[in-house]
Amino acid sequence: MNEKMLKLGNNRSIIRELFEFSKQKKAELGDDKVFDFSLGNPSVPPADCVNETLIDLLKNEDPCYVHGYTSAPGDVEVRNAIANDLNSRYGTSYDASMIYMTCGAAASLCITIRALIENSTDEILAVAPFFPEYRVFAEAAGATFKVVPADLKSFEINFDELVKIINPNTKGIIINSPNNPSGVVYSKNSLMKLAELLSEKQKEYNHPIYIICDEPYREIAYDNIEVPHIPSLYNNTIICYSYSKSLSLPGERIGYILTPNTLDDYKNIYAACLGAGRAYGYVCAPSIFQKLIAKCANQTSNMSAYAENRDILYNGLTKIGFECVYPQGAFYLFVKSPEKDSMSFMEKAKKYNLIIVPSNSFGVDGYVRLSYCVSKDTIVNSLPAFAELMKEYK
Repeated sequence: MNEKMLKLGNNRSIIRELFEFSKQKKAELGDDKVFDFSLGNPSVPPADCVNETLIDLLKNEDPCYVHGYTSAPGDVEVRNAIANDLNSRYGTSYDASMIYMTCGAAASLCITIRALIENSTDEILAVAPFFPEYRVFAEAAGATFKVVPADLKSFEINFDELVKIINPNTKGIIINSPNNPSGVVYSKNSLMKLAELLSEKQKEYNHPIYIICDEPYREIAYDNIEVPHIPSLYNNTIICYSYSKSLSLPGERIGYILTPNTLDDYKNIYAACLGAGRAYGYVCAPSIFQKLIAKCANQTSNMSAYAENRDILYNGLTKIGFECVYPQGAFYLFVKSPEKDSMSFMEKAKKYNLIIVPSNSFGVDGYVRLSYCVSKDTIVNSLPAFAELMKEYK
């Protein structure tokens, strides 16, 4: 068997390990006694259109239509609905021929990276902190994965480090904004600076360098902050999107790849994505949820609960004495560990039934991630436990 795959199968991500640990503790102590901030599992219900559309599809449509195969890249009506939604938001001219329906953002990323990688010397960069599975996706596609160290002051792109790392083997850079785990939204100025740098390097190296946008949190932004549409700033941009967060559908695995017409050679990039999806067996995303998206593409769940949770948790922890990165989007709080070893801090937190994720796998040392897509009661009731935990460091 493949030893690398065996190792991945026997060693789940730390996030999943903590989620399973939390379930065991809840079975022992009760749900209200365990404060699980491990998994980014939306806690607000799906948008109203979700259940309404599902009921309508099941009651009034031919079951063979609802549950049958679609075209390999997805139902054309669905893809047109997504293109029209994007065009209405960003003033673009996308159409169905640029959109490939996928089983969520993870499949989108795997397909996109595989479509771009030609050999093992090709490099995919990620800006720390980053979602840990990027490394798995890139290496599985045959790429070399490299990390741009974090800017620990702003948690935006660390250009001083990026210019050291980028080289003729760089094929693409993954951008995740709003960011998991920091909650930071990359500013338009920062993204324009990135576009300028990559444009210069493309000319110098005489080949394209792609921005691969991982955008499942695009609709979760606070305080009227702008989340820039990166293809409008840089031509060679590919969007990987999921409705897991915007419609609260994480378990349904529905998303898409956008290869916009601003891309150099966009038709062949799209074809390469179709080929990669075929090679992976990722053809025909779940039919019923494709058809749901056709009706709900311009809808979102009510995100106001996340904003309230952010304020309660951020204000509560900073009042206790924790140092936190202020989240501008997504639903994560990145908290500086009171000790250098965030794994040790995580273990101490367990004594108070606080389940928090150490930052090591995110490419940063000395922090923990808290997912605040939980009930308001969980956050409020956890604050005394955090206060007790902090006493160990005072």
